[in-house]
Amino acid sequence: MHDWTKVDAAIFHAFRHRWITALCDALNANVLPADHYALPEQIATEFDARSAIVVRHVSGDRVVAMIEIVSPGNKASKNAVRALVTKTCELLEQRVHLLIADPFPPGPRDPAGVHGLVWEEMTGDTYSLPADKPLTLVAYESELVTRAYVETIVVGDTLPDMPLFLEPDGCVMVPLEATYCAAFEAQPRRWRDVLQPPVG
Repeated sequence: MHDWTKVDAAIFHAFRHRWITALCDALNANVLPADHYALPEQIATEFDARSAIVVRHVSGDRVVAMIEIVSPGNKASKNAVRALVTKTCELLEQRVHLLIADPFPPGPRDPAGVHGLVWEEMTGDTYSLPADKPLTLVAYESELVTRAYVETIVVGDTLPDMPLFLEPDGCVMVPLEATYCAAFEAQPRRWRDVLQPPVG
């Protein structure tokens, strides 16, 4: 994981678009069962329209899961953060399983990261984010009780594969590191050098 606070939000947006494409390609090629498929789709809220990966089952093309990559815009204002948290909670209440990658450190609007806000909203419990690992990956298994599987990382860490639940007690593992690296290598060298300066 690179330090995306070093570049303008537009640079991350371009990378995020490529990462979403790489994730969809991997999911459809060899991760999802044959009766599921993944596509990038626009998710509209009151304050923005953003792309997320939507996983559907072929029976009625119903939504079973989503992957969301948090962007700077999601944290740009109190209203934007609230919109993200509200939409996340609504999806979980509709029994849609989620995987959220939050590659930005917490700020005054999300002191425990986006997951901290979602968890407090869903359960009333407080979540503490480790100070030495401020970036969050979280898989939500949505059943009668929502379960969260959290991995915290820091800039420089390799991304772990994370579960994406398609049904209660049934998940696939999402290759975050492989798809992240593929997307990063496709970025212009100008920005790769800023985020990962050449050695020597």
